[in-house]
Amino acid sequence: MLALLMGLAVAAAPALQPADAVVGRWKTPVHNGIVEITRCGASICGKIVGSDKLRTNPNLPDSNNGNASLRTRKLMGLQILSGFSQQSGGWYGGKIYNAEDGKTYSAEITMTGNDQLNLRGCVFKPFCRTQTWTRVR
Repeated sequence: MLALLMGLAVAAAPALQPADAVVGRWKTPVHNGIVEITRCGASICGKIVGSDKLRTNPNLPDSNNGNASLRTRKLMGLQILSGFSQQSGGWYGGKIYNAEDGKTYSAEITMTGNDQLNLRGCVFKPFCRTQTWTRVR
């Protein structure tokens, strides 16, 4: 769904943003994915709420998951972002699940404006890729 490790975007220097600036629906650059980011206590979390493939088949399973027992769960509504801590300029120390390859990566989120964020996912540093997500209004 999100093909986290596809396409490299240039990351801007983090700016101070309100804690809830990242809350909302975001369009990913792959498959027109839509991820809804909400507050989860002191952290944030995000779930898949749409994509080109899910518009065609809303019951699409998580068939690439490395854990065979999870391959029948639905991608629609699946939590893919978790475990972030807010620090000046962004959210760090989190995880992103990539349904394209069934793997979980460390992640950081920084806002680059009111309507864009950079999500950086890493196999391990320095092997990272950044995607720019755009707010859906």
